[in-house]
Amino acid sequence: PVSPQLAESEFSPVFRLLTIFAYGTYADYLAEAANLPPLTEAQKNKLRHLSVVTLAAKIKVMVLFFPKFSFRRDCLMLVTIIFLQCIPYSVLLEQLQLKNVRQLEDLVIEAVYADVLRGSLDQRNQRLEVDYSIGRDIRREELSTITRTLQEWCQGCEVVLSGIEEQVSRANQHKEQQLALKQQIESEVANLKKTIKVTTAAAAAATSQDPEQHLTELREPAPGTNQRQASKKTSKAKGLRGSAKIWSKSN
Repeated sequence: PVSPQLAESEFSPVFRLLTIFAYGTYADYLAEAANLPPLTEAQKNKLRHLSVVTLAAKIKVMVLFFPKFSFRRDCLMLVTIIFLQCIPYSVLLEQLQLKNVRQLEDLVIEAVYADVLRGSLDQRNQRLEVDYSIGRDIRREELSTITRTLQEWCQGCEVVLSGIEEQVSRANQHKEQQLALKQQIESEVANLKKTIKVTTAAAAAATSQDPEQHLTELREPAPGTNQRQASKKTSKAKGLRGSAKIWSKSN
């Protein structure tokens, strides 16, 4: 670590430049460029890369968790929606002091190859979508902000956990209801079988027949029934023929 005493020595400009590279931006350097050592083009690009990281860190990333129970899979799923860090080209051009979009995109591509950040260039919407960026040093006055952010994150986790527990409770209640309904249906089916069996046995006892034979007779007609019906149809047809002959003779 660098001693703070350097800030009051003859090397104070170098110390200030070091702090800018630690947690400052390219705009901070331009504001104090008259009192700071000059930078080479490579150093300027490096500071611009770090400035992009700082801009990405200032944009809040929203991560939403939605617990959802799937009755098809009989399991609890956690739906996650992530809103990416998006930095408009206009902001980057202003903060990095670049002349055109071509220089900006080349700078971002260099940062990606240097593993400073990961993301994509949205040329249609003129913005940089940042998926990941490296961490930078922090000032002491930023510790309170980090603490508050972690507390908010913990509260968000508690809310998500409460939602998951609620969904688990609902899933268990649904499972119990389905089991109770299944048991009720099975009980009713068993009672119906017993009732049919008792009724069949009583009817068979009344006719002094075997229960299985009684059921068979109920399903099939008696042997002479078809013959009697056929004889009735034949006699009826003969009667129709005879009446036709009488009518023809009378004519």
